[in-house]
Amino acid sequence: MTTIEDIILQKDGRNISALRPYLPSNYVEEAADLILAHPGKALIVTGFYIVYARAPETAGPPGAAAIGEALSRIGYEVAYVTDQYSMGAMKSVAGDKRVIEFPVAGHKESADAARHILETESPSVVIAIERAGLVGDGTFRNMHGTDISEYNAKIDHLFDQHPYSVGIGDGGNEIGMGNLRDEAASIDRLPDDPCVTTTTKLMVASVSNWGGLGLAAALSIKKGENLLPSIETENGWVHATYESGAVDGPTGEHRPYVDGFALDEYNSCLTDLHEHVNAALS
Repeated sequence: MTTIEDIILQKDGRNISALRPYLPSNYVEEAADLILAHPGKALIVTGFYIVYARAPETAGPPGAAAIGEALSRIGYEVAYVTDQYSMGAMKSVAGDKRVIEFPVAGHKESADAARHILETESPSVVIAIERAGLVGDGTFRNMHGTDISEYNAKIDHLFDQHPYSVGIGDGGNEIGMGNLRDEAASIDRLPDDPCVTTTTKLMVASVSNWGGLGLAAALSIKKGENLLPSIETENGWVHATYESGAVDGPTGEHRPYVDGFALDEYNSCLTDLHEHVNAALS
């Protein structure tokens, strides 16, 4: 039987599915269960800066919006967190929800900023999707190994200070991948120096946005209603990030693609998830 994990790991071009055997077979359901066990307020973190394009990428904010809208529909308060480099992209899809800017600063200032946000926002859960995480040498690096620390706030501190968290990634260098750091380092095409930042639950997907959609699908099945966005809404989010200046991550080109996929191909995952959810709810 096809699972949500099967669907979000389709068209795997980075070999991220090699991490699947090291995760629970139902890792998406486990992430949904963690969130549902802690109702209240979710902070959703995203934003990945493509240094050679001098712009954020289209992957991340649409997936964050999919999670945020799903959680809002089942009663959660939602706010997004990113840094100055991805504010425009995140605001373009946030609707009426707040986008909190995390400062680009040193570790002490960042730890203090995280503490302040957690004290003032009192989130019941924090979620990262396609957010660069600190690697073993204390820097932030992209898939090419380039140091991108100058363009990343150390939002990792939010996750270090909160007991209930979910991380979603597709490359090995995102927040949450610290859960499988040793395993990722040994896998071909994943970073030799993966992220060290851990989360309570980790989800992997071929495209991080698909992981966000997969989480919304699992929440849908748990709550008994389809919480997924329509194809039109999801494509609207991608176009909004593009119009805000975001780029296709792998190429750095300013085009409404996600991780190298034109929308026709990109939509295959959401189409499959709708079919899966509707079948489960029928």
